Amino acid sequence: MKIGDKVRFLSEVGGGIVKEFRGKNIVLVEDGDGFDIPMPVNECVVIDTDDYNMKRKSAPQPKRQEEPVRKEVEKPVTYRPAETREGETLNVVLAYVPEDVKSISATGFDTYLVNDSNYYLYYTYLNAEGAAWKVRASGLLEPNTKELLETFTKDSLNDLERVAVQLIPFKQERTFLMKPAANVELRIDTVKFYKLHTFSESVYFEEPALIYDIVKNDVPVKQIFVNADDIKEALLQKRNVDEPVKLQKKQPVKQDIVEVDLHAAELLDSTAGMSNSEILNYQLGKFREAMEQYKGRRGQKIVFIHGKGDGVLRKAVIDELKHKYKTCTYQDASFREYGFGATMVTVR
Repeated sequence: MKIGDKVRFLSEVGGGIVKEFRGKNIVLVEDGDGFDIPMPVNECVVIDTDDYNMKRKSAPQPKRQEEPVRKEVEKPVTYRPAETREGETLNVVLAYVPEDVKSISATGFDTYLVNDSNYYLYYTYLNAEGAAWKVRASGLLEPNTKELLETFTKDSLNDLERVAVQLIPFKQERTFLMKPAANVELRIDTVKFYKLHTFSESVYFEEPALIYDIVKNDVPVKQIFVNADDIKEALLQKRNVDEPVKLQKKQPVKQDIVEVDLHAAELLDSTAGMSNSEILNYQLGKFREAMEQYKGRRGQKIVFIHGKGDGVLRKAVIDELKHKYKTCTYQDASFREYGFGATMVTVR
């Protein structure tokens, strides 16, 4: 064995080119990624020798014919990402990375799944369509790697308000501790894609990213969803404890009218850099979100305040009601309270 020889390791996967010797028993091997690995001499086997200093004779000629044999030796060698002690704990994140963070109002986005563990992952990435789900990406993710799932523009943000990730972790060709399969649903606040400060630095990307935990320290993440009705019910229960006598005198509470203001100024901090189409799509997203929240409450009245303007938003809301919420009735809301710029929907 000499400097320049190509070797492979006996007790573990890997190999490289002999770079130098350190003492009698240690050799420094440069691997394919340019890293120097110190290894005992007796743990290395020469698979190709550097004969540039040898005189050319007829005898060395057959060595060139052995090249196919050398390739056959290397072919079955599988180079896996190095395992780490921390990697035995499952950590998986879903990340959204802007293609051009300096132009956040107009840029597209890349969706990544990051596997920060020693486990292989069968994965499925989905988005909700009403009560059903649609697969956006699926596959096998190797240990300690990340994979690009898709690239999208802001026109697709309405489809990403509810997403899910399903995971099955395992290891290949070795024993391992079983991890439970995960099925994690997330509500994505699409407003964050218009705000630069919501994208932050991370250890996974050079660029700022919006990151959602899927599995953290072996535990699938569960988002806590709290809406206005839950808060109202909790307040009523608190008052029931604090003022039992007063509540006994109250009449049954009727369903209140829910008001949803669709004006862009009420929904967004700023519309700078957004096209009219992007603003309209965002407003319709908030309309659909309210309809999905209350569609199971028969008799519930919802007032959507859209303003008079040129009627584009009102027409879009009416089209949604005609095609997606056919069982609901609608009419102009009270002129005295809302003027000509509101539509009242009754859930049926």
